[in-house]
Amino acid sequence: MIADLGFAVVLIAFLSAIYAAIVSVIGARRNDERWVASARNAAVATFPLLLLASGLLITLLLQGDFSVDYVYQVSSREMPTYLKVTALWGGQAGGLLFWNLLLAAFTATAMLRKWDDQRPLMPYAILVASLTQIFFIGLVAFVENPFSRIPGLIPADGRGLNPLLRHPGMIIHPPMLYLGFTGFTIPYVFAMAALISGKLDEGWIRTTRRWTLVAWLFLSLGLILGGRWAYDVLGWGGYWAWDPVENASFIPWLSGTAFLHSVIIQEKRNMFKGWNMFLVIATYLLVILGTFIVRSGVISSVHSFAQSEIGPLFFGFLGLMIIFSVYWVVHRWDELSTENRLESLLSREAAFLFNNFVFIGILVATLWGTLYPIISELFTNEKVTVGPPFYNKVNGPLFVLLLLLMGIAPLTMWYRSSAQRIGMAIRWPALAALVVVGALIAFGIDSWAALLGLWVVTFSLILTVIEFVKGVRARMKRGESPWAAFSNLMARNRRRYGGYWIHLGVLVMAFGIIGSYFFQQETQIRLRAGESLSLGTYTMTFNGVRQYPGLDDLLIKEANLSITDNGRDVGTLTPRTELYTRSGQPMTIPSLRSTIEEDFYVIMVNWETVLANEATFRVFLNPLINWVWAGGLIFVIGTLIAAWPSPARERVAASARRRIALGPALGGD
Repeated sequence: MIADLGFAVVLIAFLSAIYAAIVSVIGARRNDERWVASARNAAVATFPLLLLASGLLITLLLQGDFSVDYVYQVSSREMPTYLKVTALWGGQAGGLLFWNLLLAAFTATAMLRKWDDQRPLMPYAILVASLTQIFFIGLVAFVENPFSRIPGLIPADGRGLNPLLRHPGMIIHPPMLYLGFTGFTIPYVFAMAALISGKLDEGWIRTTRRWTLVAWLFLSLGLILGGRWAYDVLGWGGYWAWDPVENASFIPWLSGTAFLHSVIIQEKRNMFKGWNMFLVIATYLLVILGTFIVRSGVISSVHSFAQSEIGPLFFGFLGLMIIFSVYWVVHRWDELSTENRLESLLSREAAFLFNNFVFIGILVATLWGTLYPIISELFTNEKVTVGPPFYNKVNGPLFVLLLLLMGIAPLTMWYRSSAQRIGMAIRWPALAALVVVGALIAFGIDSWAALLGLWVVTFSLILTVIEFVKGVRARMKRGESPWAAFSNLMARNRRRYGGYWIHLGVLVMAFGIIGSYFFQQETQIRLRAGESLSLGTYTMTFNGVRQYPGLDDLLIKEANLSITDNGRDVGTLTPRTELYTRSGQPMTIPSLRSTIEEDFYVIMVNWETVLANEATFRVFLNPLINWVWAGGLIFVIGTLIAAWPSPARERVAASARRRIALGPALGGD
């Protein structure tokens, strides 16, 4: 009964999205706001409908109704309650339903919030949003139905959730990625609405920038949490391997980041209108492509847990939206041109443009490496995988250039800047960074690539801190205390200084990435009980292994290791292997000692009781790894500062919306 009701609700949501698309066109053609309002109500209604469908599926998971195939595939009787709930996005069909729910939530919020101040765009925004919703709900209704039943005998128990998805991090990581992906639909919706309507003023840009920032924040969180999950669960000593699914999330993040930078130029100088439109459209299309990669199983990945025959449907939808987008860009191309031109290569406009070129360079290289297995198989009938060395070799120098621009760009002025002025501003930070590099050389660091990266990070870090210092000093001259000056600087310049906080976060992350990439130490050894291993300043002594049952169908083998640092006892590590007996799938869970300087990271590869309690361990010493996570936290804080609405601006916007809404009643135009 619940499953049938769930499927019926999905069908109603599908029909509601179709109605919204059709009626929005009628409303636009007749210029009748009643039709448009009806279309909006239908588009908004998909959210409570999909919320109900998701709630019904969660109910089936909690009840353990194994007559439903999806419940059987991703759940079991002994699974903890929280895992049964998160199993909603633990498989293909449920994940697509959850995707639809979030997309509907974003759509409903955008349609309701922007109804008054973006009313001319609304019929077209509803149309474009509904087209996307129709496709994704259609997948759930007719291809990947999470409410379909198992024919014949009902199983006594389910297969259980994929062990890799049982980590607590997976409670947060997939929703953050889904929120980022679905959130990027809204900027595309308003961009296309502006193209179709021909209303290419600054209205759609203001709306699009805020939604892009929100989606970008969620996608950034998803990437950071995904890195942490890989570090904690996959047991290979790292956090980013240029895996296809990692890349599928990273690529739209790059284009979205480029847009957030270049949109400032359009707001300030009315330039790059066509370029910004391209970036918004590209981000949406790359989201669809990324979903295709993750959900189709067309490229093998340790992060991909769903394979089906939906690949051709995704490919067809992607092709359709490319044609749709290109048509309207070409149709409105003359209106996307601007009279303002780049006046100097030493200007803020040029710095942001160079920044965009670097982002797009990284994007193209990453996209090529990700799709190359498909391309090679298509033309040679052999699937050739592109590994991390390619990405590191190509993208590494581009990231260094990006970090350099991060420090120099704030020094530039609008229109044109003086080379002498910029030179004076960077000379002391450059010298200070050089002193730091000299000290590192004195400590024995001789990798020129690492030294160059650390010089750039230090140089840009100093310049970014100087921007904060200059702002605080300017306010202190008005009589404010240092803390009041700093607080007011953040509160009244949220967009600018939030951006600087983001830059600080990226630079701190870069410091950790350089340290963990260039100076990681690794060894693998087989030890008997009582034997020891030394790596760096650490000594690890193997005390033995115990075996015991865990929750559900889990069998755990856990090693006990005593750890000393420079002869000082610093505790015990317990790396383990987990075997899920129902599926026969093993898991390797590392254990680590973590400090601000480094992680001592241990994996138990295997254990043989028949060989006098011997075990094989893989051990990593990861310098500065925790700076990556600390930088990620700063990054998120900076994004929240930048995205947080200014009270004064919100009052002005609310007043404008009220004037628009009351205009007819007051006799206005």
